[in-house]
Amino acid sequence: MFKQHPFLSVLVASLLLAFGLSLGEARAQATRTWVSGVGDDANPCSRTAPCKTFAGAISKTAASGEINCLDPGGFGAVTITKSLAIICDGVVGGVLVSGTNGIVVNAGISDLVHLSGLDIEGIGTGLSGVDILQALQVRIANTTIRGFTVAGVNIAPNGASGGVKVDVIDSLIADNGGSGILNKPTGGASVRTVINRTRVLKNSGDGVLANGTGTTGNLSVAVRDSESSHNVTGFGAFSGGVNTFLMIDASTAFDNTTGVAANGTGAVVRFTRLAVTGNGTGVLQIGSGQALSYGTNSVAGNVVDGIFGTTPQN
Repeated sequence: MFKQHPFLSVLVASLLLAFGLSLGEARAQATRTWVSGVGDDANPCSRTAPCKTFAGAISKTAASGEINCLDPGGFGAVTITKSLAIICDGVVGGVLVSGTNGIVVNAGISDLVHLSGLDIEGIGTGLSGVDILQALQVRIANTTIRGFTVAGVNIAPNGASGGVKVDVIDSLIADNGGSGILNKPTGGASVRTVINRTRVLKNSGDGVLANGTGTTGNLSVAVRDSESSHNVTGFGAFSGGVNTFLMIDASTAFDNTTGVAANGTGAVVRFTRLAVTGNGTGVLQIGSGQALSYGTNSVAGNVVDGIFGTTPQN
């Protein structure tokens, strides 16, 4: 009669245990998870047993899944490394940080990240509200970002990431010690950003800046139906030779040191239906930068309205 060797028994038991644990971990990841102000990260993050923080929920959320806020709360900083949505519309999805970033997006080059209904606060010492390093596409909607020293939204992919597409929609970016929305890729990375129905207010740096000085990639930013006020520069493009494009439509630049600026070779700002008023300088061209009007703008009521070119209306 066959007698099983003790070592073989231990090996089989170990394999079964490991296999069982991996199945348990897979089962632990849900397509939709929940956080609550009175949750606990030891919970499975279900609707009836929610987690306490975004960081606690993300490990229990499957790739391409969604984290929802069950009720108002402060849910802490989180680093997103996969396709994921965090949606808290209708309640306060708070992220309060000091001396660090609020939400870091460092996902795969084909991953999609969606953030909506968040209140991200840096209390004057945080670095960036949303720090975007890598993903295919990031969408920020219906979100307030305040109190950060680098930028409210810092779009900074490097050459290894290839680049990223970003949408900022129906949001408020205000009271940051640095820029409001900073587009600054490095090492050959490309950025394409759309900003729509968003207010960028009272930032100590620039409101919306496309900075192509650190990359050989493409940098294009399109702004529509938005306002940039009480900043150093309302809307700006800055380049050291790489094509850096900023297109502004149906928007307002008010009470900035400079309303619109194009600085450096390769920096091109095109604007149409833009109200530029109440600024120190309305429109500024520096070092071969081009600020080009479609002739449908109102540039008036600034201390100095400035000088700008025109572009054909097709």
